[in-house]
Amino acid sequence: MLVITNADAGPADEETLEAALDILRKAGSVEVAATSNPGELDGVLHRAGSRLIVVAGGDGSLHAVVAALHRRNELKARTLALLPMGTGNDFARGNDIPLDTCEAARLVLRGSPRPVDLIVDDTGSVVVNNVHVGVGAQASRKGHRWKERLHGVGVGKVNLGKLGYPIGAMLSAFAPPHWRLRVELDGKVVNDLNQPVLMVSIGNGGNVGGGTELNPDADTEDGVLDVMISRAAGVGARFGFVARLRKGEHEQREDVFSSRGRTVTVSGEEFWMSADGEISGPERNRTWRVEPAAYAMVLPRPEPVAGTERGGGD
Repeated sequence: MLVITNADAGPADEETLEAALDILRKAGSVEVAATSNPGELDGVLHRAGSRLIVVAGGDGSLHAVVAALHRRNELKARTLALLPMGTGNDFARGNDIPLDTCEAARLVLRGSPRPVDLIVDDTGSVVVNNVHVGVGAQASRKGHRWKERLHGVGVGKVNLGKLGYPIGAMLSAFAPPHWRLRVELDGKVVNDLNQPVLMVSIGNGGNVGGGTELNPDADTEDGVLDVMISRAAGVGARFGFVARLRKGEHEQREDVFSSRGRTVTVSGEEFWMSADGEISGPERNRTWRVEPAAYAMVLPRPEPVAGTERGGGD
């Protein structure tokens, strides 16, 4: 196995990682490579060979490895595994990967490689989990500095860095704008410029910000994208949307549109994007498409389908 870690990880992360590595080493040879920039990551991937690549980090670390392999045209043939060590770990949450690092290491050994989807945009950039525009991206922009400030604060396994997104959302709620955006799903207009939106979320996975389910039914293995558009533009509607979002009931609102498709285009007023927690923009037009079964990820073995179990004989 080749375990790729973040060179900037702190002492607490190193201690947690070492316990997980002890579990992996009982099953075979393990090389640990710490990287801090794309150049170092490319060098490590160049010598990966056919080994299982284990990403020790959060959503950003997983995104970096997947993006690098995609850029090298090597992703399709690769199998990855994940040891969640971030503050959000949204990909892990949505794919039943244990958040406890040692339990995740045991899953690496007993799980099975399963094909997972990827989002690719019209610039060739990839999204592993979720991309959203509007107030959610604004919350991420404002919450990013709080996430960095609080990442080193915590007791035991409780890290305050995960409060970054809620703090950003709270700050955004005091002056949340709305956007006039045209949204096309598989070529069909599902929101036009005359209908202002609070946010648009495109999910391969469902969770953002450490467990907020923007696209509750998104599945990284189903070959489609889950799209959620909130049209809660009024002040009262915005707070009502947030209240239902916290309960995972926002898609029940009349001013929320949700559907599925393979290609999504957003255009109109300038907007910022949050893709796997990375903020970029502003943009006026961007298209995303799903790439089904883009790579393999070690995940829990699927539950047997009823009626397919074999008996032990007479």
